[in-house]
Amino acid sequence: MGNILILGAGAMGSAFAFPCLDNGHTVFLVGTHLEDKFIDNIKKKNNLHPSLNCKLPSSTKILKFENFDQAMNNNISLIVLAVNSKGIEWAAENLGKSIKNEIPILLLTKGLSLVDNKYKTLADKLNYLLIKNGQKKTSITAVGGPCLAGGLANRIRSSIVLANSDLDAAKKISEIISTNYYSTEISDDLVGVEVCAAVKNLYSMIIGASEGLSSEKASEEIKNKNFLNTAASLMYQSISEMVFFTKSLGGKESTAYGLAGLGDLYVSSAGGRNSRMGKFLGYGMSYKEAKNAHMLNETIEGAELAFEIGPQILKDYNISQLPLMISIIDAICSNKKLKLNWTNKKLGD
Repeated sequence: MGNILILGAGAMGSAFAFPCLDNGHTVFLVGTHLEDKFIDNIKKKNNLHPSLNCKLPSSTKILKFENFDQAMNNNISLIVLAVNSKGIEWAAENLGKSIKNEIPILLLTKGLSLVDNKYKTLADKLNYLLIKNGQKKTSITAVGGPCLAGGLANRIRSSIVLANSDLDAAKKISEIISTNYYSTEISDDLVGVEVCAAVKNLYSMIIGASEGLSSEKASEEIKNKNFLNTAASLMYQSISEMVFFTKSLGGKESTAYGLAGLGDLYVSSAGGRNSRMGKFLGYGMSYKEAKNAHMLNETIEGAELAFEIGPQILKDYNISQLPLMISIIDAICSNKKLKLNWTNKKLGD
């Protein structure tokens, strides 16, 4: 059994401790520099995690970031990175200083970034930053697939995909974390898995908007009871665009139809922050209006992605190629009402 360090004590990072502990590993759950009060609160409430609404196992070693270096001295065999996309630079700086030997990294964070106006996966960005901060070699495996933190923490049967161009590295991590309720596939399509894992947040907002977009004349009550026709149509169109976009960045079409694409989109659009934001947008609210009124202190991953890569998307693609993606990016970045071109049938050409 090994020692696993999870950096980031949010919902998914904390939930990830469950399969690791169930496999007999020692888990150091280390909060970021912004989570000191959060860690104190968990400990005061006997390991009750407020986001998961359940107690973390008593064997979990829950630490503030001030104890990070101390935790790293425990012969760590796997680092799990569970910060949000904005925290990648901070994490890379601190990991770069603390990793003495090559330790495999499992990246739970999902997103895309731009480097010199070119799209980069977070694994690529993390690799670049770690080398910049002193590492000579890295092994980064990314996670994709339909797994909500609350389900994982309650040991609900879930399936994910581990992506690394080095399949042996992904297989070793699979052996470390797989349980009878947490099954893993492996893939060498790191680009495809990360692209799908990121952009599904945009499409989750689109599908979340389906109730409000289902009719211009029907009452909210009628829409609420009958919007699934619209949701299904938007699901189909979303997958079509995900296939096109994934292939355009060098990923595999099959990945978009797998756990990291269709699977993750299904679970994300059925609930969660992105889908909830989409509902407000579908009923005519602007992004800022919805954020300030209903989700002020919540991170909306799809919106963060829109702000990060949206302007470049609008330059590189046209409305006939990515009608849904461009519509949601335009609405968020311009802070205006979401509108879809329902007559545009030329998807992914």
